[in-house]
Amino acid sequence: MTPVPVVEIGDELSRKYRPYLLPKEEAEKDWISELELDTVERISREHLQGGEDPLKVLVLYGGRVWIGGADQAKRSYSRFMAYEACRILHRLGVDVRVFDPQGLPMKDDVSMDHEKVQELRRLSAWSDGHVWCSPEQHGTVTAVFKNQIDWIPLATGSIRPTQSRTLSIIQVNGGSQSFNTVNWLRILGRWMRMFTIPNQSSLPKAYTQFSDEGRLSASGNRDRLVDCMEELVKYTWVMRPHFESWGDRFSERKEKREKDEKKAREQREKEERERAEKLGVEVEVVKGEGTEIVVAA
Repeated sequence: MTPVPVVEIGDELSRKYRPYLLPKEEAEKDWISELELDTVERISREHLQGGEDPLKVLVLYGGRVWIGGADQAKRSYSRFMAYEACRILHRLGVDVRVFDPQGLPMKDDVSMDHEKVQELRRLSAWSDGHVWCSPEQHGTVTAVFKNQIDWIPLATGSIRPTQSRTLSIIQVNGGSQSFNTVNWLRILGRWMRMFTIPNQSSLPKAYTQFSDEGRLSASGNRDRLVDCMEELVKYTWVMRPHFESWGDRFSERKEKREKDEKKAREQREKEERERAEKLGVEVEVVKGEGTEIVVAA
């Protein structure tokens, strides 16, 4: 089946956010082009033909798995894994963009205007879903990865950059397979008010899993990555039409109503005082149950 068409974003943005793309001739012969993804491709085509915009996914990765040697130290296996995830999503017609964490300052209270911080926040607000890929470091996510999440606010005014977005989580291991990092990523996703898909990927002994060019070798682990990206696309198509309703909470409606009532009450009091001053009469504030009534005396 012909791949689902992908929206064009221009050469400059493509170089910046789609570094995972392969040359056309190479991509046509790549293992990803040969995947049987009929069901999810059909779902995507139906939504696109119905006039919906393509799905938008932000991919974050963090840190390296060090395996020794000056040349090998430059190999970031979380980046390799993230790029493979991107290529699968791209095949499914997703507008998928990667954020490069290099140059992002450590989280503090004074760097909100830093260009990398603003770039990350714009991408998060733009997205319909995320893919998070982190190595395991001392039993949890790396500082490089966690720093990116810390810079994404739960709310900016009335905008929640991650509210109800879908999330797929991936762990890269330097040794045997574990699930410590994906478990922590699920916790982070919950705190960011995201919907983490049930499936997940944990890649053991990453230094044995990639070619010299950074391509993931055929294995059950590679198949699991395909499963995760396929599942992410399906869930995101289901969730996206309801993003606004997922964030409609009783407690927040109550808080907003109380603020609106207080503001209206203060405005009435102000108008009553101004009217009383013009009439030359005194104003008495009578406090009732949860209300303040202004009476001209």
